[in-house]
Amino acid sequence: MRLAFSTLGMPQLPVAEVARLARDGGYQGVELRCHPEEPVHTGLGIGERADVVEEFTAAGVEILTLASYAGVATAGDDEPVVTEMRELLALARDLGAAHVRVFPRGGDQPAVEADPTAARRLAAVAPYAADLGVRVLLETHDSHRTGADVARILDRVGHKSTGALWDVMLTWLGGEEPQESFAALSPYLGYVQVKDAASREELAPLALGEGTVPLAECLAVLTEAGWDGWLCWEYEKRWFPEARELAPLLAGGREHLLRLLADVA
Repeated sequence: MRLAFSTLGMPQLPVAEVARLARDGGYQGVELRCHPEEPVHTGLGIGERADVVEEFTAAGVEILTLASYAGVATAGDDEPVVTEMRELLALARDLGAAHVRVFPRGGDQPAVEADPTAARRLAAVAPYAADLGVRVLLETHDSHRTGADVARILDRVGHKSTGALWDVMLTWLGGEEPQESFAALSPYLGYVQVKDAASREELAPLALGEGTVPLAECLAVLTEAGWDGWLCWEYEKRWFPEARELAPLLAGGREHLLRLLADVA
C-alpha cells in the first residue's frame, strides 16, 4: 500500500513546503485540502495551477485528492452543488489529482430523501468526471458515516467514476466493524483515510498508534482481501488547533503504518 497525508493537518502551509515534507518523510502522495483559506482552491488561475503541479512533480509526490466540502445530499437546489463539483473536477484534472472528495451533508433528512438527492447529483457529474479522468469519492462522514450508508447512495449511482472514501474513524464512530465497512465499500473503494483518537468521546487527533481507533484491524481486513491502494493519514489539526504540529509526527506515523502492515502480511 502507498502512503499519503492530508493537509488538514498543516493549515495554510505553502505548497512547496507540503511537497518537501512528503518527499522527505517518505510519503508518496498528498491529499490537498481544497478551500479558499488554503493555497489550493478553485479560484486558482491557470498559471497558479501549473505552479502547484511543478512543485509536486519536482518533489516526486502525487496529488492524490482534492478534499472538498461539497455536500451532495444537502437540502436545496441541485445546480449549485453540481456546479461546485464540476469546478472541483476541472481543478483536479489541471493538477493531475486522481480524486475529488465530497461529503454527504444530509443533515437531519431521512435517508429516503437524502439518498436519492445525493445519487442524482453524483450521477449528474459522473460522465464529466469520466471525461476528465477524475473520480468523485463520497466519504463516510456526517449524515452517512457508515459503509452501509455510503454504499446505499453509490448503489443508486452505478457509475465507475464515482466511488467511496473510507474514513476508518467515522465508520468506527458509526458502530460498524471493519469487516462490515469493507464489505459494504469494497466494490467502490477509492482509498482509505486513517487517523487516531483517545476514544469515541475524545476525538482530538493523536499520533497514529496512540489512540483506540482499530487501525490494525482495518489494515488486516484490507490485507486479507488483497487490497493494495492508498492509505492517507488525516490529522485534524485545523479543527483542533491545540493539537501537536503534524510535521514532527510524520516519520513516526509512517513507521507505525509500515509496522502494522508487516504484522498482518
